[in-house]
Amino acid sequence: MSPEAYLAEDAVIDFGRPAVRLLAHGLRAQHDDDVEFAKAAFEHVRDNVAHSWDAQDPTVSITASDTAVNGVGLCFAKAHLLAAILRSQGIPTGFCYQRLTDDDQSYLLHGLVAVFLNGDWHRQDPRGNKPGVDAQFSIKEERLAWPVRPERGEHDYPQVFPGPHPTVIAALQATDNVLDLCRGGLPSSL
Repeated sequence: MSPEAYLAEDAVIDFGRPAVRLLAHGLRAQHDDDVEFAKAAFEHVRDNVAHSWDAQDPTVSITASDTAVNGVGLCFAKAHLLAAILRSQGIPTGFCYQRLTDDDQSYLLHGLVAVFLNGDWHRQDPRGNKPGVDAQFSIKEERLAWPVRPERGEHDYPQVFPGPHPTVIAALQATDNVLDLCRGGLPSSL
């Protein structure tokens, strides 16, 4: 896949919208170096956009601009915003997914991004930290929110997708309450 595919704007990764554009320019003005800028963007999304489940906020955020304006979103929406910020400043960013299990043994998808820096892809998880979750920006080692547990049937999808997966977008578009989606409608596989 060409690098341009990982820089594209689309209906979900809508970095031309004022909410995303202003945020990206503000962060870039403080960080000339791409790695430092990517870290600042990651930390902004991780720490300043609430995860819907943690906040118990039913608001549906799908696009990057919706997520920036609403200040809340599921992991997928937070990944969309981070990708939009980075792409707007010329940093190739794609989408990655994990198939995880929750405590009752059902499966669900978790969304994150991969950022192309220093000649390689580095997965980053802007989900948001909480007790037991410590996702950090790193280009040396992965510091994701959820380690995959193969013995429980979990796995990483190895692809770096140039756009959000249609399965994820369809699930988000089909609900008017993301808390209800979390309770039983999240996709379990791609």
